[in-house]
Amino acid sequence: MRAEEVAREFREKVSAELGLEKEGLSRYRVLNPFVFGDGDHLVVVMKQEGGRWILSDEGHTYMHLTYSLDEKDLHRGTRQKIITNTLSAYGVRDRDGELVLPVEDGEYGNALYSFVQALLRITDVTYLSREVVRSTFLEDFRVFMSEAAPEERRSFDWFDRERDPEQNYRVDCRINTMPRPLFVFALVNDERTRDANITILRFEMWGLRFLSVGIFQDQETIGRKVLARFTDVCGKQFSNLAGNKDRIRTYLEEAMGL
Repeated sequence: MRAEEVAREFREKVSAELGLEKEGLSRYRVLNPFVFGDGDHLVVVMKQEGGRWILSDEGHTYMHLTYSLDEKDLHRGTRQKIITNTLSAYGVRDRDGELVLPVEDGEYGNALYSFVQALLRITDVTYLSREVVRSTFLEDFRVFMSEAAPEERRSFDWFDRERDPEQNYRVDCRINTMPRPLFVFALVNDERTRDANITILRFEMWGLRFLSVGIFQDQETIGRKVLARFTDVCGKQFSNLAGNKDRIRTYLEEAMGL
């Protein structure tokens, strides 16, 4: 099929705003109106490999997502499930970060439609619902703490078995084997921040010796009064996880004496 015919089929099957721009031998840029949330266009290239035509994003989709997400977070937890299910549903292959879809039986328009839909669905991982975002943050927190602290020194969902058998005062992650253990709290909203505040005060009342750390999903979303009260009792805070992983890891290693 000639380029003009392919472009016409693209416009008929996908969008009237589509076009092809030749970029070399057996290679075309697919001009399209589809954009990420920040206005950047999806990258779609049609090129010939091994005697057949494929559509490729040439690694641009994942690269663009890492502007706002940690690359590792795309390949674990809820985000990984969304991406994996999307690729499977549309027949797209992840080739070491490059997303590709072969054009089968000369169905250029249908192939492009599926490819664009897959890319748009994948970009949705930056617009998850509040509950899914909360779940993803807690998953990310546990994965990060598992990497940052040796297994024998950390406990998730820790509580004082002697003083609190009903588990009313829980710590998201406790790091031990120091004179004063680290109590690390994962804070996604006002409610969890208030709970952490109450827990720290209760531990102080019991006379426990410890260091407290608060890691927020996004500190800017926490109510001013809630944050002020928490700041009074918490020893160390990080405004978010994604942008502070190196700082948090350094702080934990120093506290653990690593």
